[in-house]
Amino acid sequence: MENQINYIPDAENINLPYSVEAEQSVLGAVLIDPNCINEIAPLLKIEYFYLPQHREIYKTLSSMLELGDRAIDFVSLLEQLKSNGVYDEAGGKAYLTQLAKTVPTSANVTTYVDIIREKFYARSLLLAAEKIIKDVNENLVDTSRLLENAEQTIYDIRQGREIGGLKRLKEIIEEETYDRLTKLTDPETREDYIGIPTGISALDKVTTGLNKSDLIILGARPGMGKTSLALNIARNVAVNSKKTVCFFSLEMSRDQLAQRMLSNEASIESEKLRTGELSADEWTRLAAAGKNLSDVELYFDETPGITVPEMKAKLRRMRKVDLVIIDYLGLMGSAKKTENRVQEVSDITRNLKGMAKQLNVPVIACAQLSRGTEAKGKSHKPALSDLRESGSIEQDADLVLFIYRENYYDAEKTGEDQVTDPNKAEIIVAKNRHGSTDTVELYWDGKFTRFASQDVFR
Repeated sequence: MENQINYIPDAENINLPYSVEAEQSVLGAVLIDPNCINEIAPLLKIEYFYLPQHREIYKTLSSMLELGDRAIDFVSLLEQLKSNGVYDEAGGKAYLTQLAKTVPTSANVTTYVDIIREKFYARSLLLAAEKIIKDVNENLVDTSRLLENAEQTIYDIRQGREIGGLKRLKEIIEEETYDRLTKLTDPETREDYIGIPTGISALDKVTTGLNKSDLIILGARPGMGKTSLALNIARNVAVNSKKTVCFFSLEMSRDQLAQRMLSNEASIESEKLRTGELSADEWTRLAAAGKNLSDVELYFDETPGITVPEMKAKLRRMRKVDLVIIDYLGLMGSAKKTENRVQEVSDITRNLKGMAKQLNVPVIACAQLSRGTEAKGKSHKPALSDLRESGSIEQDADLVLFIYRENYYDAEKTGEDQVTDPNKAEIIVAKNRHGSTDTVELYWDGKFTRFASQDVFR
């Protein structure tokens, strides 16, 4: 077998990379020029140091900087290290003196910091490889989970390398804001910077489309049309905007979703697709719809109880992703053990927002509303407080949309109150981090399970 790994090194005998000189030089630079700690603090974490005593010294320096209750110098640092039990008088004085003599100037301190960081990431990779080897040898986890864990570990190491500091407003405007506005006005680059249209013009006017790195919550009661609207948006983005859409369905099968999309596209009642009782004309329309949809970059996944790390692992294997849709949040699993479901959902939504930022794509997550909307008397319109299981859903979301159809509640009405327009629907924009909240009136075509702006049917 070609490319077979014939030798696996003994992880315990691997020499982990580090630089004593670089670590001593950084600490020595702070001792001779305490002000330079303000420069390196955003770039250097305590765990980047390899030697325990260097971690303790830098930890002490960082706490002194954070508290700001005393100046950082040789004497104050020595006293604090003695107080913390790190050194005694003689040992501490001798080692701090050695550190101060390590470098003649603090001018190159950021170069030493870069060396420490690079060694830390090299160690992280070696330790990650050691854990992967251990997991494989112990054979306690299935291969697919091992692959996902390995990908996530490496991805986390890569993400940790990206360190940003404070930046002056003038520089942000000149280097980022103006640059983005220039590209927004250029027809050749505009599409890469503007929000992706949902294909529902009335909704896009309020939300300015689906913006990159946004977590969008689509909430409604069961049967109100969450999956239908999510599929409508997926179809419009894939077909009209020629974008790549990944749809994670935790409730319906891929075949069921495909049937819904064909029903919508061909304007054939979904019941007929389940029974196969189609006329010749309907078969023709179905074939045309299938051909139209077969050319788009729309992908479905039906893994039950999928976690955010598993989702990210699958998305990273894609060549390109423009939109992620999840149906629905309540059926997702948490990657770590928590005490209760509220904490689980908090962990999930926080990680979904992180995923949206890391992949730089909008993420739409459908969510179930509580039964509170059922007991509101005459008005059943949902509010943010009706999101089930966790307030973190509202907190982490950039955009919260609620579907409301008055006709849904007709069964409990009597007399004249029962006569409502079955095609009337509303999207309540309950939270909009980038603009105003509003209510958008839509047309609901229950026969083909689709939403559209009302002007389309006027």
